[in-house]
Amino acid sequence: MPLEVGIVGLPSSGKTTLFETLTRAPASTNVGMAPIADERLDRVAETVGAKKVTPAAVRVVDVQGTGPQLLGNLREVDALLVVLDGFSGTRIPADDLETLRLELLVADRDHVERRLERVGKQAKSGDQALRRETAELERLLAHLEAGRSLEEWEGDLPPELAPLTTKPLLVLENGPGGIDLELEGELAELGDEEAAAFREGPSALNEVVRRLFQALDLISFLTASDKEARAWTLSRGKTAIDAAATVHTDIARGFIRCEVIRWDDLVEAGSHAEAARHGLQRLEGKTYVVQDGDVLNVRFNV
Repeated sequence: MPLEVGIVGLPSSGKTTLFETLTRAPASTNVGMAPIADERLDRVAETVGAKKVTPAAVRVVDVQGTGPQLLGNLREVDALLVVLDGFSGTRIPADDLETLRLELLVADRDHVERRLERVGKQAKSGDQALRRETAELERLLAHLEAGRSLEEWEGDLPPELAPLTTKPLLVLENGPGGIDLELEGELAELGDEEAAAFREGPSALNEVVRRLFQALDLISFLTASDKEARAWTLSRGKTAIDAAATVHTDIARGFIRCEVIRWDDLVEAGSHAEAARHGLQRLEGKTYVVQDGDVLNVRFNV
């Protein structure tokens, strides 16, 4: 599954513009894919003569509002992008951030309350596991009603909850103090070279992705052949078997060994064959910890 983020913000904050700019999809779709720019992938693709280049992508979910029911659609995302109005001059971004944090807390309280009602009824059967969960949910509800988020909860949380207030928050101020989303939207309509000529520095949206990777502690690895060069995301510290499963579960199931080479070594060598001849490519097993920028070729038997 790709990295998934949800966009939240108060009305007229610019969150719809962010969604449209990231995904190039109309706001009415609410869900879109945002490609992750990676110069390394382009250079590796050129080196191996790949006919197709597929960047890693972020699945972006936008919700039209901030009520508990709407925010509930974001329970499965990996992180939240919070867009604040810093351009109109009528709002105070720090105050809006606190309002949104409160909205997330209320949504979690509503979620816990509804689950408590359901589990409490089932616990009347005498099932001990359900009775323990009921007691735990009662404590969680009291914690939330005291105005504290589930991020402040010291114990383990029931995995079924998927709380909003424990997700990483990436705060984006739309305005002079942050990102000019109107400008980024206009630049998104241009070609890459033409857009770069208008910018004074790197793309602000690329910086958003960089911060997402940092918040979620992610890396990218590559696969490359003459048919396709592709980038994939993976949690830092994951192994070759995890990377194989990211590409396809059948590959992980039949995993034998993994050929590994650094992307820059491959580019410098000019081909997989030359890299192997110079001893730059090595074989690793399932437990190898994948590094950012590794180019992997998994040998497997279905």
